[in-house]
Amino acid sequence: MTRVKTGIIRRRRHKKILKAAKGYRMTRHRLYKVAHEAVLHAGQYAFAGRKLRKRQFRRLWITRLNIALRQVGTKYSEFINKLKKQNINLNRKTLSEMAVNQPEAFKKLVQSITAHK
Repeated sequence: MTRVKTGIIRRRRHKKILKAAKGYRMTRHRLYKVAHEAVLHAGQYAFAGRKLRKRQFRRLWITRLNIALRQVGTKYSEFINKLKKQNINLNRKTLSEMAVNQPEAFKKLVQSITAHK
């Protein structure tokens, strides 16, 4: 079997990692071994961050909704309960966008839902 040297392949692999580590501090963007570890960790943080982002946005929407609902005179938990009892399937993102961008329409929606028993 013939001998295979890894020159071109290794250079390509190293360049790929060093390109991904561009902008990192100190030797993390210069030395392959350190850069490789940094890129692996960055990938783990990015993966976890994508999951966290969904949680954080839901928290933001709930906070916005609660503030808007308190101004109208009701609580978030009561409002969501009434929505579910009336089978109204509006998600928190839509409701919070409505509360921020169209406060009058949101107020009418809240009044119509809270008026029902």
